[in-house]
Amino acid sequence: MTIYIDPPTWPGHGRMWSHLVSDVSYEELHTFAARLGVPRRAFERDHYDIPDERYADVVAAGAVEVSSREVVRLLHAAGLRWPKGRYPSRGSRSS
Repeated sequence: MTIYIDPPTWPGHGRMWSHLVSDVSYEELHTFAARLGVPRRAFERDHYDIPDERYADVVAAGAVEVSSREVVRLLHAAGLRWPKGRYPSRGSRSS
């Protein structure tokens, strides 16, 4: 199982955020996030939003650090990228 995370460079709600993704399945991603206590509400379309203060913990747990561009490439290559407004309903995705 390989999970990837980009640097916390995405601003929002007064903090910086990273994106946590899998290049295999949403199930793999959900399992990893649950192990770390990341709430399911942090999942958005094809990734988990991770606040900058959790970044080091996520990397220590085994997430591989990659660039934001690489996150997008990995999602596209795995067929897991769902642009805003174009993703299937929650019930039709593997979860």
